[in-house]
Amino acid sequence: MAYEYKLTPRPYSDEEAKTLLKDVVSPETSDWHYNTHHKGYVTVLNKIEQALDKANPADANGNYSEIGELKRRYTWNHSGALLHDVYWAVMGGDGDPAKGPEVLKAIEKQFGSFDKWKADFKAASVSAKLSGWGLLVYDALWSKQLINVLVDEHQYGAIWGGVPLIACDVFEHAYYHKDGPGRAKYIDNFIAKLHWGRINDRFKAFVK
Repeated sequence: MAYEYKLTPRPYSDEEAKTLLKDVVSPETSDWHYNTHHKGYVTVLNKIEQALDKANPADANGNYSEIGELKRRYTWNHSGALLHDVYWAVMGGDGDPAKGPEVLKAIEKQFGSFDKWKADFKAASVSAKLSGWGLLVYDALWSKQLINVLVDEHQYGAIWGGVPLIACDVFEHAYYHKDGPGRAKYIDNFIAKLHWGRINDRFKAFVK
């Protein structure tokens, strides 16, 4: 039976986003990115769910099949929608990590200092391909460590069991309207306006 995914509301209205996020993305991008790109992943994911209900598993093969292509695009759209949920949730703050005491303590323990974490997170985000993400994840299934990873597109390079606590979208559509090719500047602004209270809530919810 096909599952119906829902677009997750942001923790602020579309109008509030234009002001809250203006130092990171343009007001237009705050609208386009959520209401077109993010919404599009959810819409297509539901179309794939419906199509998979009708696809014939017996037609699957390693070269081409309808069911194979549907499953391939399933992970693209599922990962895209989920990472955008995290992206919007962690933005809109004042960038003060002291407002996330538990996650800050874990970051300092893991990386040695907040500044060392920040430098490593920025390096991961800058290093992703032109379509990708920089992520702080909790390695829930293996090491129980906090790890900064880069992901190309939405899924290549992801860690199995890695729960994203922070997600920085570095697809060009995320920042070009405001910063042009200045990805590093965009990442600096993203970090400077993180909402550490909501990040701390994610940490407490998922880190065991």
